[in-house]
Amino acid sequence: MSSDHEKASGNVSEQRGSSSAASDQPSSTGSAPNSATAASAAPNRTRPVLNRVIFALLTLVLGGLAGAFVWVFFFLLNHGINLFWHVLPERIGAWWWPLAVCLVGGVAIGLFERRFGAYPEDLNKVMAQVKETGRYEYKHIGASAGGALLPLLFGGSVGPEAGLTGVIAGLCTWVGDRLKFLGKEFRELSQAGTAAVLSAVFNAPLFGLAAPLLGSCDEVKAGTKIEVPKATKIIVYTFAVAGAFGVMILLGSVFGGGEGLPHFSEVSIDWFERALIIPLALAGGAVGLLYHAFDKCADTLARKIGDHPVAKAVLVGLILGSLGIAFPFVMFAGETQTETLMSTWTMLGAGYLILTGVLKVFTTPLCLRLGWRGGHFFPVIFSGIALGYGFAQISGADAVFCVAACTSALMGAVMRQPLMAALLLVMCFPLKGVIVMLAAAAIGAAIPLPQALSPQKTGDLPDGGENAPSSATPDGEGERHA
Repeated sequence: MSSDHEKASGNVSEQRGSSSAASDQPSSTGSAPNSATAASAAPNRTRPVLNRVIFALLTLVLGGLAGAFVWVFFFLLNHGINLFWHVLPERIGAWWWPLAVCLVGGVAIGLFERRFGAYPEDLNKVMAQVKETGRYEYKHIGASAGGALLPLLFGGSVGPEAGLTGVIAGLCTWVGDRLKFLGKEFRELSQAGTAAVLSAVFNAPLFGLAAPLLGSCDEVKAGTKIEVPKATKIIVYTFAVAGAFGVMILLGSVFGGGEGLPHFSEVSIDWFERALIIPLALAGGAVGLLYHAFDKCADTLARKIGDHPVAKAVLVGLILGSLGIAFPFVMFAGETQTETLMSTWTMLGAGYLILTGVLKVFTTPLCLRLGWRGGHFFPVIFSGIALGYGFAQISGADAVFCVAACTSALMGAVMRQPLMAALLLVMCFPLKGVIVMLAAAAIGAAIPLPQALSPQKTGDLPDGGENAPSSATPDGEGERHA
């Protein structure tokens, strides 16, 4: 019995030893996976950093490409305008030339819209879509570029910013879609591209950085959430703006051109000018209210005419060309015409200059609502400059001071955002004029806008959504009438 007991206890001890050995086995073998995980942790930590570096460098390159695209666009546009509006008229010598060209342009723009749809889309719609979704569809980039170029060539009182922003945002979305495997941040290239193109178009880097955060260049709708971006995103936006701005300056210094907003080098502010800031700001703000009134009338007219893009565009050509015979500054975006006005305003009467400014805010919404698509910033700024020169002749005050006050107040009244108006214009005037700009823009924005003149909220397209591309067939053609 004792021997059997010894055997039994021996078997138990052997089983315990084997189970103990078995329990030790996983701990010894488990060290291999742990060491492998630790070895692979370092590359996993470095990959996000590497992706961010690649993303920053890519935004710098894309910003440079955006600046180059804007420069080439302005270069080709100016050569086309020189051919249509200087070389040919001098050889023909016809006083009716503006009317003829604008009528031909109306036919071309109307047929273009009937074939391709309502492009380019409104700048605020492009920016809102980029802010909300992080992308802008790129299947209609060609239509956006062509639709932006036609009104400018034929003398339309619109700016190029809407078409250029849509094209660059679409291209950046296309690049981001093909690099999304590197990380989700590559889907945000459209926002960086928007910042770059706005900076390049206006020569206003602070405005280009701020506008994408708001998702709008004009009055922000109630309830809009403005998010403060992370430091990384701010750096990325800065890279994009620096790339665009640097390439624009480089190409402009080598080949000339580049355009953008004008720059006034000197301003004199004495007690007399300080006393005039409120009257000048009220005058500029009043013209800003006229812009909203004309915009409402043009929108009503567009709705009355209905879905007849050729008829609407030809009507614009008839009105614009007729006015252009007597008031040539009423046509075009205004960036090149500003340089001419800066050197010739003393030879023009005060009444002529003020009337030119008022007519400019009449023709701009007329063009935008009836199919001559583009932006309104350049022509509205030109209107303020013409007003400022006119009041400088009347008052005898410093001309640059009058221009700064009238332009800032007019932009404040139109944009309803005094800070954004000041950021847009800050590169135009000397440092001494910054306080004047802020005060005048605040006065212009503070002038109450009647409810009847409030911007349309149901559609951000220039025609109030009447001819939105979504109403067309998937290929963008749609069925339209003459």
